[in-house]
Amino acid sequence: MVNPAWCRAGVAGRMVDMSSVLLLAAATNAVADAVAAAPRVVSASAGFGLVFWSLLLLSAVALAAIAERVLLYRREQIDSAQFLAGVRNVIKRDNVLEALSICDATPGPVARMVKAAILAREGGRERVQEAIEEIGLIEVPRLESHLAFIATVAQIAPLLGLLGTLLGLAGTFRGLRKPDGPAFGYAAPGEMFDGLMQALYSASLGIGLAIICYAAYNYLVSRVNLLVLDMERTGGEAVKLVTGENGAGGNGRPQ
Repeated sequence: MVNPAWCRAGVAGRMVDMSSVLLLAAATNAVADAVAAAPRVVSASAGFGLVFWSLLLLSAVALAAIAERVLLYRREQIDSAQFLAGVRNVIKRDNVLEALSICDATPGPVARMVKAAILAREGGRERVQEAIEEIGLIEVPRLESHLAFIATVAQIAPLLGLLGTLLGLAGTFRGLRKPDGPAFGYAAPGEMFDGLMQALYSASLGIGLAIICYAAYNYLVSRVNLLVLDMERTGGEAVKLVTGENGAGGNGRPQ
């Protein structure tokens, strides 16, 4: 007589085996689908084209340059009126070392210009003006650094996007006349889509990059103009400050 418990155990074992087989089959199908999809992913990535990846790299460099300039100008911009008031109060007490310490602790070209004027105070008004002009010749190019690169990217990005578009369309039309396609003179839809995708994405990236760089360039130029204007205004005040023309009591010799 057959033991019912053994029968139930045998049925359960077969059910476990069947579920294992189903799980194994599902895992095999998933792996097969992934392997089959891999060439399509690689093909899609390759379909963007060399120009697209070049534009992507250029975008990363341009955005890094823009961010660096924005942070620099924010750090270099100070309240020049308040800064000069503090230096003037110290100069009135004939405490030149403290005035130099204030200049060293304050970032920006304005502070460096005032420091140069204080150091050149013994040479008179002309020497102070020369020292201020020398600092200006150093600071202005430093402030304008990377702006030419950003402007260049804004100009050539649409051209690179157009180049990618033309190359993508050329690849599409070249695929239309492949003799080894499914039929002579025809290409597979996937091959056509790769070329069209390269054309559209390259043009979009080029135009988008040009818009960002052009807007950023105008903004950064306006910030540089504000800094240079602040330097010019502070330079005149610094000459009066160290030569005693404004009643600061400096150690310089008024001319």
